[in-house]
Amino acid sequence: MSPVVKKKGEKFTIPSKYLLFVLTCLCTILMVITISTNIFTKPINTIAGYIVVPFQQGISKVGGWISRRSDELVQIKELLDENQKLKEQINNLTVENTLLLQDKTALVRLQQLYKMDRQYDGYEKVGANIISRDTGNWYSTFIIDKGENDGLKVDMNVIADGGLVGRITTIGPNWAKITSIIDNNANVSGKTLSTSDTLMVSGDLEAMKDGNIRFSQLIDSSNAVAVGDKVVTSHISDKYLPNILIGYIYSIQTDSNNLTKSGYLSPAVDFEHLEEVLVILETKEELE
Repeated sequence: MSPVVKKKGEKFTIPSKYLLFVLTCLCTILMVITISTNIFTKPINTIAGYIVVPFQQGISKVGGWISRRSDELVQIKELLDENQKLKEQINNLTVENTLLLQDKTALVRLQQLYKMDRQYDGYEKVGANIISRDTGNWYSTFIIDKGENDGLKVDMNVIADGGLVGRITTIGPNWAKITSIIDNNANVSGKTLSTSDTLMVSGDLEAMKDGNIRFSQLIDSSNAVAVGDKVVTSHISDKYLPNILIGYIYSIQTDSNNLTKSGYLSPAVDFEHLEEVLVILETKEELE
């Protein structure tokens, strides 16, 4: 019997020293093969390619998505903050622009009032703001914020835009009601500035829809009065001071009696957009 392999009944045994030698040789051979070839690493790498790499790619994608979303959220917050700042700047600029426009408008109105004050510098005047008016598109009657406490009286003349607005008809301590020349009940004795021919100007709210008021009783025997001529208050008026501009001849025609003429005037005053007026601190009665 071989000294290496012994038989005991049906079993064969190998001595331990030979078994250790065989295993050592096998391990050495496998190490050499592993180092010199990829016979074992290739399957492992293949398994890793199917399992580990997709997992790593998934983690990488999720991490990238989270990173991008985080960056986007930061950008969105920055944009929202910037947008809010821009809105605040726009609101501030809008307010400033509105104030500037208001200041500009107020300056223009003050310049107009100053110019009108110089135009009628023979009269002492006081400025007043319109605080209310009757319903409708036109300032046929309205209330100003000055009254008896400011030296105002009934029948004092009111001017604006360089022309006649009307007169005070009712008054209180700190307010006054003005009836304008376009009111249906208003009548003003006037004259043409070019010829001094007299006429009667009558309020007509219906005619004001076309921007005009009526005149009548014009005696123009020389046919010298023409469209565009100025009409001012006459010296024979019992309520209005003389030589205040009323308006301009818009149309003129001969009446059926062939003695007088009538037509329409374009008022000097914009009766749709009044805001401030000047009150002349004298009445016609006081001047006579």
